[in-house]
Amino acid sequence: MDYRELPEEFLEKMKQFLGEEYPEYLASYEEEPRSGLRVNTGRLTPEQFLEMAQTADWNLKPVPWTKNGFYYQGERPSRHPWYYAGLYYLQEPSAMSPAAWLPIKPGDRVLDLCAAPGGKSTELAAKLAGTGVLFSNDISNSRAKALLKNLEMFGAGNICVTSEAPEKMAGILPEFFDKILVDAPCSGEGMFRREEDMVKDWVSRGPSYYSSIQREILEQAVAMLKPGGMMLYSTCTFSKKEDEENVSFILENHPDMELVPIDKERFKGLSDGFGYKETGRLFPHRIQGEGHFLALFHKKEDENGSGSGAAVLRLSGDEKEASKRAKEAGKQEDLMKFLKNCRKEWDLGRIYIRDEQVYYLPEGLKTGLPLRFLRTGLHLGELKKGRFEPSQAFAMALKKDEYQVRLDLKTEDERVIRYLKGETISLVNEEEPVKGWCLVTVEDRKSTRLNSS
Repeated sequence: MDYRELPEEFLEKMKQFLGEEYPEYLASYEEEPRSGLRVNTGRLTPEQFLEMAQTADWNLKPVPWTKNGFYYQGERPSRHPWYYAGLYYLQEPSAMSPAAWLPIKPGDRVLDLCAAPGGKSTELAAKLAGTGVLFSNDISNSRAKALLKNLEMFGAGNICVTSEAPEKMAGILPEFFDKILVDAPCSGEGMFRREEDMVKDWVSRGPSYYSSIQREILEQAVAMLKPGGMMLYSTCTFSKKEDEENVSFILENHPDMELVPIDKERFKGLSDGFGYKETGRLFPHRIQGEGHFLALFHKKEDENGSGSGAAVLRLSGDEKEASKRAKEAGKQEDLMKFLKNCRKEWDLGRIYIRDEQVYYLPEGLKTGLPLRFLRTGLHLGELKKGRFEPSQAFAMALKKDEYQVRLDLKTEDERVIRYLKGETISLVNEEEPVKGWCLVTVEDRKSTRLNSS
C-alpha cells in the first residue's frame, strides 16, 4: 500500500509517536509484507519440521519471537499435503507473538476469548499438549465454525468451542481460568500495510469505537481469571487509546491486577510500550512483521493464597454423572472394540454420547453448562445402527503409533490431496487391500483420517 493514501490524521499521530524514526516507518510501506507459518508442536518439533522441509522450496527463516515460527517465501505452503495434515498453521509473523508470550503450563484451564479464526488457539492447544482444557470462544457463530475446523485440523481434543457473549461466560465461569488470552477486535492500524480494507474501517469507526468494546471485554476477562492467573491482552493497532490507555483502565479499576514485565532480551524485536516498559510493541520498520501491542497481567492472591472470596465454579465432574456415561459407553460394543484397537488409555467416564454422536470430554468437564457450544471435547464419531463410525477429528488427534492398522502415503502420491479433500480413493499397500478401519498418514508423520475399506 502507498502510505500517501493513509489518513492524514493517522500519519500525524505516527509522526508524533516515532519522531526521528518516522521516515523509516513510511519506508516500510515500500516493502512486501512477510508471510509466516507456525509448526504444530503437538505433531513434531521445529527441528524435525526443518529437516522434512528441505524438500520444499520455502526458504524458511526463524521468526525471532517464537521458537516454532518461520518466515517463508516462494510457493504457498497451503498447497502442500502437510498443511491439510495439520503440521503447521499459516500466520502473519507478528500475530504469533500473543500465544508465544502467554506462559501456558500443562494442565492449565485456558480461555481464548476472541479466538476466531484460530491461529492463536491452535498454538495454545499445542502448548497444553492434550492436558487441561482450552475454551476457544468467538461471539460470531460463523467465525466460530472456522475456529473449530482449524482446531480439529491441528488435532486438538481437550477443547470447548463456544460462541457466546463474554458477559454471559463470566456469569457462568467466574474466576475459573488459569490463563486468558484477549486478542481484542481493534482499529487495525498495525495491519494497514497488509490489509488496505482496514483503512476504510478506521475512517468510519476509529480507535474510540473499539476502545469501548475492548474495555467491556477486558472487564469480563478479569472476572473469569482466577487469583494467581495470568492474562495477555493484545491488539494489532498502534493507538494508545486501545493499548496503553486500556492498560491504565485495568490497573485503575482492578487493584488486584498487576503488569508482568515481558522479557525483551528473550523476545527479540520487541520495543517498550509508551509509559509502560513492562508492555511491548512490534513496529514494522524495526522487525519483519506488522504492528502489534502486548501486555501481560497477573491477578494477585490475598494473604491466604486465594481470591476475593467470590464463588468459583469447579468443573470437577459429578461422579454419578461420570459413572452413568461410562455405563452407557460400555453398552456400545462396536465403539468399545474400536477404542481397544487404539493404543491409548480411555476414561470411560469422559465418553459422552448425545444424539448418536460420541465425544471424549476434557478431564473433569461438567456437561449441561448453559453455553452455546459448537464442540465439547474431542468428537470421536457417530453411532450408526449398532456400529461406530470414527470422525476425521478423531483421526487428526491420533498419533501415528496409536492405531494398529495404518497406511502411509508419500507426499508425492497423487491420492494424498484427493483424500485430504474428502474424495474416495483406493487404499492399497504393496498390492494388498487394507481391510477394516485404517489410519492414513502422510510421510509417516500425521494421520489424516480413518477409512473403512
